[in-house]
Amino acid sequence: MTKQVPFQLVLEKAEHYKADMTRFLRDMIAIPSESCDEKRVVHRIKEEMEKVGFDKIVIDPMGNILGYIGHGPHLIAMDAHIDTVGVGNMKNWSFDPYQGMETEELIGGRGASDQEGGMASMVYAGKIIKDLGLEDQYTLLVTGTVQEEDCDGLCWQYIIEQSGIRPEFVVSTEPTDCQIYRGQRGRMEIRIDVQGVSCHGSAPERGDNAIFKMGPILNELQQLATRLGNDDFLGKGTLTVSEIFFTSPSRCAVADSCAVSIDRRLTWGESWEGALEEIRALDSVKAVNATVSMYEYDRPSWTGLVYPTECYFPTWKVEEDHITVKTLSKAYQGLFHKDPVVDKWTFSTNGVSIMGRHGIPVIGFGPGKEPEAHAPNEKTWKDHLVTCAALYASIPLAYLSELKK
Repeated sequence: MTKQVPFQLVLEKAEHYKADMTRFLRDMIAIPSESCDEKRVVHRIKEEMEKVGFDKIVIDPMGNILGYIGHGPHLIAMDAHIDTVGVGNMKNWSFDPYQGMETEELIGGRGASDQEGGMASMVYAGKIIKDLGLEDQYTLLVTGTVQEEDCDGLCWQYIIEQSGIRPEFVVSTEPTDCQIYRGQRGRMEIRIDVQGVSCHGSAPERGDNAIFKMGPILNELQQLATRLGNDDFLGKGTLTVSEIFFTSPSRCAVADSCAVSIDRRLTWGESWEGALEEIRALDSVKAVNATVSMYEYDRPSWTGLVYPTECYFPTWKVEEDHITVKTLSKAYQGLFHKDPVVDKWTFSTNGVSIMGRHGIPVIGFGPGKEPEAHAPNEKTWKDHLVTCAALYASIPLAYLSELKK
């Protein structure tokens, strides 16, 4: 007989731990933890997991931290990446991004929304489960994953492919403004290379200027961006040139190479092969015999492990009537006596690997708001931490109940 979720008690416990979650989140914010430099924040999370009574804690060879509660047969995972981007121009911040900021309602600092707030709520959801004896025929796996900002999904490629861990579904705690998110567009990192011949800038006709050759390509890329795919739920595919590089012997010479990076967002029905071919088919690309390729990622993690992958991050979504959507909706209704908003992310998450590559359902619910991600004066809301901790603690039993229907 599956236990029932004592929703009011769960909410009371989540509110009770608001100060603990605030303190823990501020501690994580205070530790700079850009991609490949997460060691100290991983060990801080381990300390908090030990404090609240997780049954088992593992730091895997890549440096991800995996905390377990319970010993039942149904494996349910909840994920937060615990690396952050840098701080950018400090002049744009009104407070120190690592010392942070706190008011009665808000917590500020790099990682507050994206996405160490999710980790704070998950750990204390584990505490609520322990306090209220909500263990049942499930094992809850709470992951703090690395290198997401550098290469989203790489951490879960490793967890699934090398550690052999396959949950029945994963809750992503990326920021959703406490709404349920069930999909996102995919993305690719594409490079175009054009070759030229250098010569002295006083007689440019002797050379072949690679930057000039790139010009028509840029114009055609801008036109291509207006005719990409569209999906009623996930929206349009997009394309933007994000970087430009060149080589030249000096400022008094003709450039002998030019390259650009492209951020390509893939909507439902678009493929990585198609995205490369539509660029290769451009007249301007063919005219100069440009090379179109996909980037690869091979930076070592903080442990020194290298797990290379191509920079392709598949589109994914779960259907509106999927058991994960039903589970989170029922738990939300039980806690808050209203229907949740169901939507999608604009940005990318570890779901590109979990669901996109490996077909394990992903559902999103997280504290903070998507526009706070990567922005100066990043912040999250203390009430969001409470809301999310309560929902996370309720999900496993709500899922078992849905399975029995």
